[in-house]
Amino acid sequence: MLKNTMISTPKCPSCGNKKLVADQNTGELCCNRCGLVVTDKITDTGAEWRSFANDESNRTRVGAGTSLTMHDMGLSTVIGAVNKDATGKPLSASMKSSIERLRTWDSRSQAHSSADRNLRQALNEMDKLKDKLALTNAVIEKAAYIYRKAMEKKLVRGRSIHGLVAACLYASCRNTETPRTLNDVAKGINIRRKDVARCYRLIYRELELKMPVVDPVKAVSRIASIAELGEKSKRKATAILNQAKKEGIVAGKDPMGIAAAALYLACISTGEVKSQKQISNASGVTEVTIRNRCAGLRKMLID
Repeated sequence: MLKNTMISTPKCPSCGNKKLVADQNTGELCCNRCGLVVTDKITDTGAEWRSFANDESNRTRVGAGTSLTMHDMGLSTVIGAVNKDATGKPLSASMKSSIERLRTWDSRSQAHSSADRNLRQALNEMDKLKDKLALTNAVIEKAAYIYRKAMEKKLVRGRSIHGLVAACLYASCRNTETPRTLNDVAKGINIRRKDVARCYRLIYRELELKMPVVDPVKAVSRIASIAELGEKSKRKATAILNQAKKEGIVAGKDPMGIAAAALYLACISTGEVKSQKQISNASGVTEVTIRNRCAGLRKMLID
């Protein structure tokens, strides 16, 4: 709350007093002696700041930054929910109903076309999946960018919003090297894996995306956490995978499959008892895949 300040200029036109009081809350300039309001529109020359955490010590300039994860990129304005006038007095009943009606139409008017409504729904779904899949802001920002590009190419028309959202999220995870599988994304949004894969192939081909090769070492921690493996086994598996990368064995292989095989061999080496079935359930790959990858890694370790 800003306090009243004394201003020495100009003079009061009624009594000639030079000491005027500026009320920064109401924007009025008043005489200290006779109480005359000299002007009701003064400029606030103080520093611009807004506190979003109700913390008086955290005074950040202006508002929140723009973001692709908001349909309007954070640039639109909204009518606030405070039913008070400029002086802080409550609004009358008739004026309150008028403001409520204006607030409703203001929120409705922000989605002018079906494309805007489509984008708003898609970004809402991405926000829900962010918590479900424990994704970072950078992944969601990249997914929103890919979805906007898909809208520019008119890939959204006639296709499921959920399918394209899941495909954009999976593409973003691949691009940022976040270990999330197609099954994880499909399960999070509750659609078939086949639909997500089909939409992913579409945007990969039409947008000409360049995806980096996934490092299987990044999948080790996730699988070990689900299978409740010890730190010793995790480090051993990482060492096996690093050696396999130098030998060129991991090229063209499924990252989750070869990471699961390295963890299984690490468990055997460290004496930790874990079956192929348990590691298969934790990694989402079949036991046959683990056995096939173990054969190649065993041959490398023997040589």
